Amino acid sequence: MVSLLQDPLAVTLPDWFASSIIPLSAISGVVFALLLWYKVSQISVRGFSSRNGGREYLLEEEQGAESEIEEKVAELQDAIREGANSFLFTEYKYVSVFMILFSGVIFVLLSSEDGFSSTWTADASGILRAPGMYNGAFSTIAFLIGAATSILSGYLGMNIATYANARTSLEARKGVAPAFMAAFRSGAVMGFLLAGNALLVLYVVIIMYRKVYGDDWEGMYEAITGYGLGGSSIALFGRVGGGIYTKAADVGADLVGKVEKDIPEDDPRNPAVIADNVGDNVGDIAGMGADLFGSFAEATCAALVVSSVSSLGAGHSWVSMCYPLMITAVGILVCIGVTLVATDFYPAKTLDDIESTLKYQLILSTAIMTPAAYVLTMTALPAEFTGLFADATVVAKNWQIFLCVASGIWGGLIIGLVTEYYTSNTYEPVQDVADSCRTGAATDIIFGLALGYKSTIVPCMMIAVCIFTGFTLGGMYGIACAALGMLSTLATCLAIDAYGPISDNAGGIAEMAAMGEDIRERTDALDAAGNTTAAIGKGFAIGSAALVSLALFGAYITRAGIDVAHSSILDPKIFSGLLVGAMLPYWFSAMTMKSVGKAALAMVEEVRHQFATIQGLMEGTGRPNYRRCVEISTAASLSEMIPPGALVMGTPVVVGTLFGVQALTGVLAGALVSGVQMAISMSNTGGAWDNAKKYIEAGNSEHARSLGGKGSDAHKAAVIGDTVGDPLKDTSGPSLNILIKLMAVESLVFAPFFLAHTKDGILFGGWN
Repeated sequence: MVSLLQDPLAVTLPDWFASSIIPLSAISGVVFALLLWYKVSQISVRGFSSRNGGREYLLEEEQGAESEIEEKVAELQDAIREGANSFLFTEYKYVSVFMILFSGVIFVLLSSEDGFSSTWTADASGILRAPGMYNGAFSTIAFLIGAATSILSGYLGMNIATYANARTSLEARKGVAPAFMAAFRSGAVMGFLLAGNALLVLYVVIIMYRKVYGDDWEGMYEAITGYGLGGSSIALFGRVGGGIYTKAADVGADLVGKVEKDIPEDDPRNPAVIADNVGDNVGDIAGMGADLFGSFAEATCAALVVSSVSSLGAGHSWVSMCYPLMITAVGILVCIGVTLVATDFYPAKTLDDIESTLKYQLILSTAIMTPAAYVLTMTALPAEFTGLFADATVVAKNWQIFLCVASGIWGGLIIGLVTEYYTSNTYEPVQDVADSCRTGAATDIIFGLALGYKSTIVPCMMIAVCIFTGFTLGGMYGIACAALGMLSTLATCLAIDAYGPISDNAGGIAEMAAMGEDIRERTDALDAAGNTTAAIGKGFAIGSAALVSLALFGAYITRAGIDVAHSSILDPKIFSGLLVGAMLPYWFSAMTMKSVGKAALAMVEEVRHQFATIQGLMEGTGRPNYRRCVEISTAASLSEMIPPGALVMGTPVVVGTLFGVQALTGVLAGALVSGVQMAISMSNTGGAWDNAKKYIEAGNSEHARSLGGKGSDAHKAAVIGDTVGDPLKDTSGPSLNILIKLMAVESLVFAPFFLAHTKDGILFGGWN
């Protein structure tokens, strides 16, 4: 090893270590996921009783013949899986057309940077730089690979969830511990499959591109940003389309079934019940998987682009350039060990253990990841390096980069715990919202909105701390590393997030299959914990999205040639763009909220129509037309997801072309500032209303019982609040974090085009 005096970029780790740990770690994650899947697959849906010892697991003989229940459970699982597959295949068919058209736009615009040249040119240092045609072609290929990986992530997650829901219901007959194990293991399958797959594909793309670009690492990593753009593009349509689907069904089922007809949630007499359970998978599972995959891809790409123009990239330090990927690789290994704690060493055994077990997963993974990140940083990065700041002479030290990563790791945990505090019915805020239901739905909504607004305080402060720490110590690279730190425990975060919809589906199946009140109580306990963990997952997604967006913003202004003097808020283009950008999340949310409302209106009318025209439906002797409700949700989501998607995808291209790179800078900053706060508020408000309803239904405390339980006036008010909150927490709120990321990464990808042809905008400076 060359001494530091001879080579200022020397590091402890050899190149072969970086080239080995990344693919091995990714493969380990995939293998671990397959092992967990194998254990879940040992739970048989049909023939469950004969394989598991028969009636000793049933609490009451009146719960029905085991074989009949198992057959009903299997039929429900098949119906949910069929509906989810049908929706995703139709959605991906539409999205595939978009991918082909948009890939053509990417190729043409980026290739035009130097007049469609195909000639390599040498720079002042003698390095051959790739022409515009190469940048256009390989950015397009990266875009398509990222989009395909995102589609695969969502599809695998959905299939895992629909595979596990019935098995979780049947395991609940043994007790809460087996049911929790089935749901958590299934969630972990999704988490590790996605994390391992995302890392492995990105690493393979880098290796392939390295052979093409040679020493032009700056051009190579710039082209790789297309990977992040592809991932987030699909995530946007998955989140918006899936969110509209699930909430149209949910709102329709709740308003008619629970409020008007006074029947239980997931009652098989409700025509919208299958569509509601399908929606849990296509929205919360497939959408969240694609969303967090996009965050990982964009954070990594942002760190690679910024570091490629530093002394790390100029000096071709392979280990140091692989540092962002190695953070994720080490995180996967840490998460494997932490998951084994919950599945093998200290599993949840009682209802009270469920929420704490999931919370300790986050805390333990954070605690172990911190020293692991320190060792990695001190051995993979040189003691000192330059090029991360506007002043190229400013020196960054490896221990400073570790502090950036650590701020993200712990910032994510704090955001998660604060989210839990504001959305779990164990704590005072949600109990206050439940108490406000005594006087009707109006006060419930007022208290819920106030809770959501207040819940933004600590997360925004933590994001601000991460930004200040990252930028002060490591420039935009430091912010990207903070985002990667927050996402380093991605596998665990996804596991506890996917656990929620799986448990929700299990409860629905238990209700529809008439498995008994005791079984439903167990699945409701699993579901209540799942609602909180889903809110925690959304908090992680929003926090990481803010850091990722800012890191991409930094990479954009670096690539667009904007310095501090030309990015002042006093510049009229910047300030005008800032106001327009801050307005975009409101415009986008209005579109998605109205889309849910229109779809829900059609669903409510259909459900009312079936109750009025199908004889014996309320008595349980008539069979509802489940397929018709599934068709309504599918048609509405596919048609309504296009305008919000066009708004997000079109804004950077239109602003950058017509008004120039400075105006686009303001738009990105404005969307980030307002979008983050709206997303946190919406998600937490909706989560609080949902758990306030469940608090009243469960009646686990004297205060909860005093509110009257199911069917009381307070419960009906809580149902209305929950219904209002559904599109907030599952459609508009989660989609906003994709908006701020996607606009930033799209601006970064098209920055060479803007810089070459429309730097000042066609309206101000014409076409260059």
